[in-house]
Amino acid sequence: MKRVLFVCVENSNRSQMAEAFGRLQGRADIETLSAGSRPSGRINPKAVRFMAELGCQLDGQHSKSLDDIEGSFDAVITMGCGDQCPWIPARVREDWALPDPRDMDDDGYRQVRDEIGRRVADLYNRLSASDAAHGRGQGT
Repeated sequence: MKRVLFVCVENSNRSQMAEAFGRLQGRADIETLSAGSRPSGRINPKAVRFMAELGCQLDGQHSKSLDDIEGSFDAVITMGCGDQCPWIPARVREDWALPDPRDMDDDGYRQVRDEIGRRVADLYNRLSASDAAHGRGQGT
């Protein structure tokens, strides 16, 4: 099983939405997690509200520290946290450098949310294509 980790500073907005979009992919062969370098301890109510607009409930997710995450990862995606996010080894490492939508108006927040959704879908498609290119299908 592949493991994907989305990281931002507070683990309350961007990485939480990315985790939710990853779970929406419905991929039994990919475990999706998120964490923060300095977690806020809560998910931003705006993230809950704007993901609910897409029919995605953030129930069961919580703001957690990188210290609570164990194991290795196939992909680690940071969300523009720069030096505040430690190096975590992975086959695929990307920094999406997305603005923190915390203080944005509703339209700005939706734009960041939708961009996260597009990027997560693209990432999961690339991970699947990589498996196919190496002769590994789902469940293997």
